[in-house]
Amino acid sequence: MTETPNPATSARKIAVVGSGYMGGGIAQVLALGGARVALADVSAEIAQKNYDRLLVESDQFVADGLFPAGATEILKQNLWAAKDIEEAVSDADFIEEAVPEVLEIKHATLARISAAARPDAVIGSNTSTISIAALAEAVTNPERFLGVHFSNPSPFIPGVEVIPHAGTAAATVAASRELVHAAGKQTAVVKDVTGFVLNRLQYALFHEAAQLVEQGIATADDVDTLVRTTFGFRLPFFGPFAIADMAGLDVYNFCYKSLQTGFPERFATPKILSDLVEAGKLGTKTGAGFLNVPAERTPELIAYRNKAYVAMQKLIEELGPAPIN
Repeated sequence: MTETPNPATSARKIAVVGSGYMGGGIAQVLALGGARVALADVSAEIAQKNYDRLLVESDQFVADGLFPAGATEILKQNLWAAKDIEEAVSDADFIEEAVPEVLEIKHATLARISAAARPDAVIGSNTSTISIAALAEAVTNPERFLGVHFSNPSPFIPGVEVIPHAGTAAATVAASRELVHAAGKQTAVVKDVTGFVLNRLQYALFHEAAQLVEQGIATADDVDTLVRTTFGFRLPFFGPFAIADMAGLDVYNFCYKSLQTGFPERFATPKILSDLVEAGKLGTKTGAGFLNVPAERTPELIAYRNKAYVAMQKLIEELGPAPIN
């Protein structure tokens, strides 16, 4: 078994294979984070065309205040278009595959990467739907392979899913997280299951929203309004477990029972919730729940929450409504 390197160093060299919208954005993120990034695609011409696009795009982002001043110059120094995949990956510490979500295309690309890369280079896939274990079948030394899933638009979304398969080395996970953190992003490590975590949550919400519209309970616009202005308003600051702890797990338990009068199967009470309630762990008001925030910190937490929500409302008013309607 080969030793996995730590690519999150000052001299880290990265290759992004797939220079389209997602791959290009990932390359921007990593290059702005200080890495030397090779951009590769099915041809040198496409890689060069997308390299040029990324520089033009960066100029616009700087003008709009979305990228810092000097960002385009940093990209010119750190980002380059390779003639092919082999040139891009030959000396890379870390390689991110970002080709279309088709298993055969990814397998063929990962096989080329494996054949040309150093045997100890870490290889990540930006897949959002395909099993990491299934993709690993095309990778030599699969202990150095995992999912590193950026979200769209990758320059501006701070979270990245890190998805090891059963055979991924712990050092590979650590090295990948360090590399992503060096680019200013946050990581969450999740298991290799269908949909991972991000899409399971996202599509669960969309599925319920679609049913509400199909059944004539609310319009799409009204559902979007409620999500934006109520529980979705909280989500930039608190995840679902923190929100539940603050609301009270006994309240959640009661609400599940109410929902079950109309939807007994779809809203069955999660055992993890009922177990906590039965143990008297009701969230912040008891100092124990999903996140175990000490009761003495509740006033500080509530003060932060209120400040955050007022700041969010001011930001929304400053930006104005989204240009949808």
